[in-house]
Amino acid sequence: MLDIIILAAGKGTRMKSDKPKVLHTLAGKPFLQHVIDRARELKASNIYIVVGHGADQVRQCIGSADDIEYIEQTEQLGTGHAVQQVLPYLNDKAKSLILYGDVPLIATKTLESLLACADDKTLGLLTVTLDDPTGYGRIIKNGEGQVLAIVEQKDADVEQLKIQEVNTGVMAVHGQHLQQWLPKLRNDNAQGEYYLTDIIAMASKVDVEVKTAAPQKISETFGVNNRQQQAELERFYQQEFAAQLMQEGLNLMDPARFDCRGSLRFGKDCSIDVNCVLEGDIVLGDNVSIGPNCHIINATIGTNSEIKSHSIIEDAELHNDVTVGPFARLRPQTLLSAGAKVGNFVETKKAVIGKGSKVNHLSYVGDADVGENVNIGAGTITCNYDGANKFKTKIDDGVFVGSNSALVAPIHIEENATIAAGSTITQNVKAGALSVARTRQKNIDGWQRPKKK
Repeated sequence: MLDIIILAAGKGTRMKSDKPKVLHTLAGKPFLQHVIDRARELKASNIYIVVGHGADQVRQCIGSADDIEYIEQTEQLGTGHAVQQVLPYLNDKAKSLILYGDVPLIATKTLESLLACADDKTLGLLTVTLDDPTGYGRIIKNGEGQVLAIVEQKDADVEQLKIQEVNTGVMAVHGQHLQQWLPKLRNDNAQGEYYLTDIIAMASKVDVEVKTAAPQKISETFGVNNRQQQAELERFYQQEFAAQLMQEGLNLMDPARFDCRGSLRFGKDCSIDVNCVLEGDIVLGDNVSIGPNCHIINATIGTNSEIKSHSIIEDAELHNDVTVGPFARLRPQTLLSAGAKVGNFVETKKAVIGKGSKVNHLSYVGDADVGENVNIGAGTITCNYDGANKFKTKIDDGVFVGSNSALVAPIHIEENATIAAGSTITQNVKAGALSVARTRQKNIDGWQRPKKK
């Protein structure tokens, strides 16, 4: 059995924010959620989240679940005090893994290796060796390399400050040991806090061996205390994720200028140019090309499709052989059928564009059902909103809509009809008909252009 304790009560003063530190984001997801996800991968029996500052915000953001229990720390008196709040809930016969809600890059494999160090006769401690250990608790060992204690920076003497192996705060402890040791913690130190790290010295005194484990990458143990560190961790995450995607076959023109804030699945021979931001769940078929400076959110893009530069796609489904952009915006509930084209400065919303249909330039198509092989000319607008309610435009197969036309919904344009350029269409158009709705042109000979006085 495994109990996981996540400490998430800190305010994060240096973030200069009204939001609790653990709710700030990495790759579009709260720090705390990253840690919870790792906990679930370990198949924990229980996940206890110790909350304090902004507790209600944390509960609202993370939500409730069968495997999560929130424990409130009304006073923030140190890490030891935080874990003490969970004592009544812990299983004496289970391992307890202690994590931190502001350390979002910790890897599951690292935690598995740490848990392997802990049983009823041993304690597992995650440590790292740093060139500059300033600010970290130092690992004190005897001549045989056995861990004796952890000394915090403010309590360390000159010789102890030279030690480069430091505590990450992450540890695995048997439940029965926590029940014995945590009530004995004292706060007679420079901070006046109850240090969780003091249980290491308690363990050594009763011959409980402290085994250390190291992360695969030091960046796994980095916490976030300010905006600069948040940005640094974002880059760590994105660079490693980009490297993983490229190993799986994705062509990134410049992995340093790529951000994925969600999940990405892709087929063969897909390419993504610079400065693209992907959010939510993205699925790419084979041979998909995404140009520079695109923003794609919760979208499926079919095989052999091309998204040209500066396009925005949100909550949309694109079938095979589709072309979008440049400078196009596909808003939620857009569906582009196979071979459809949406060109520059076109916006769609809640629209189905049929097979082979084209909306190439400077148009808005919203609340519309467009059939196959339809051509919608430049500057065409579906007028779907009357100021109070929205209405639908239905355009059947083979329709040609001339440039600069306004289609006032609700309206139905039947198959193979033609709308003359510059028309404002307010009535249904029958199949095969030509509809012209504009004033007759009048030319005035000899007209004098006004002159400035």
